[in-house]
Amino acid sequence: MAVWNSVLELDQHRKITSGSEQALCDAIRRGAELRIYTEFRHNEHINPNSDLSEIVQEVSDFPVTYLVDQRWVAGIMTFRMPIGPPDGFGARPSMSFFMYNQNGQQAIARPYMDGHIAMGAPGSAPIDNHGNMPKYHQQDAFDSDTNAPSSNFVYDFERYRFLVRDDWQEVLSVSSDGKPCSGSLVALVQAFEKGCEVKVAIHGLCHDLGNGPDHELFVQCGPCYYNTERKLFSTGTRPCVRVKPGVPMRYESRGWDFGWLMPRSDGFVDLWLCNPYTMQFRKFHNHYAIRWFVR
Repeated sequence: MAVWNSVLELDQHRKITSGSEQALCDAIRRGAELRIYTEFRHNEHINPNSDLSEIVQEVSDFPVTYLVDQRWVAGIMTFRMPIGPPDGFGARPSMSFFMYNQNGQQAIARPYMDGHIAMGAPGSAPIDNHGNMPKYHQQDAFDSDTNAPSSNFVYDFERYRFLVRDDWQEVLSVSSDGKPCSGSLVALVQAFEKGCEVKVAIHGLCHDLGNGPDHELFVQCGPCYYNTERKLFSTGTRPCVRVKPGVPMRYESRGWDFGWLMPRSDGFVDLWLCNPYTMQFRKFHNHYAIRWFVR
């Protein structure tokens, strides 16, 4: 079985009860995967009209993680659709890009996928009424009448437990111009040939979304390729959600998008990104410093 260790735990008031933020940052810097355990009451979070006050335990995976300014971690759920456990899915098909920060600050961006034509313009919006959910503290709202509403909030979970699987090995680091900084391409290729999984950390990937601190986006890769004569290693990543960097990480109008990446061992990255308001894709490429991990 994979080994998952708790490196940080918060109480309902988001006070640290065990572990440390430094331990979480150090693990993510090493490429560790992130899951977060929370607890809540059914009729306080899922269905406020229900008489059921049972505790619901949740563990969610965060396939995209950020290390911001070398001191701040945020993770994003990239595969989730609206769900109301244990009864079924929500009313409209959308992605539920929930984002959690290391201090318990949360956010949601929700691109709808049902083809409905939204007539609203991006911008600030009124905060929703959560009078029947006293533990839900919405801080703002954006783009409510568009195809991609988002907001930032805190829900007072009974506890938060940050769990990491810290078994990735960094084997290559390159600068944005493709010069090796540490490790070797040979080590990456040898691991790939043996069937190892591959993960990348891309530096500065989201700066075009707005000014913010230095950051790395970590995401696992899918298919990998090695061109033996040109000595180029490339891969297609799993889905990514890009967010304007900040401490804490927050959603805002026109401050996020999502899509897929094709990083290469010389620092080249091809991006195929979806505009969440129009659901139209665009391609472009750039060069970034990249760290490569294997497992």
